[in-house]
Amino acid sequence: MFWFTALALLCCGITISTAQPRSSSSSGEYGGGGGKRFSQSGNQLDGPITAIRVRVNRWYIVGLQVRYGKEWSNYVGGSSGDLEEIFLHPGESIIQATGKYKTYLRQLVFVTDKGRYFPFGKDTGISFNAAPLYPNTVLRYFTGRSGSVIDAIAFHWDYYPSDCPSCGK
Repeated sequence: MFWFTALALLCCGITISTAQPRSSSSSGEYGGGGGKRFSQSGNQLDGPITAIRVRVNRWYIVGLQVRYGKEWSNYVGGSSGDLEEIFLHPGESIIQATGKYKTYLRQLVFVTDKGRYFPFGKDTGISFNAAPLYPNTVLRYFTGRSGSVIDAIAFHWDYYPSDCPSCGK
């Protein structure tokens, strides 16, 4: 009887396995349609996000560079405006990103799991609120489009890296 049941399950394409809980999600893309695509998905292999540089001018978020572990990503965006920099505490993670956009990204605000809040840019445009879909997940990397400014941005969430003993979590 067991063999008949197993054969029936195989013929029907049914498999019995333990379901893995989902953890990765993404939010966005927020912004306009221009610019050249960028992705920092490979950078997350260097470790968690530990610092962010944002270049802003009077109207827009101009550029972005992110430190993953101890390695900085390639800079994306333009060169005008002022460069601002934030450093996360050991083990601290970004758990929410909000902002505003029209044709280009105008504002970015990061919120961490330690209750810190980092605003960049101008408070005008269409609002967005990006947060992970799954509990206990954090911002792992960015994708988007850029030219002389950041045209659009998306946020990618997953668990804090478990293979990072010096990361502090």
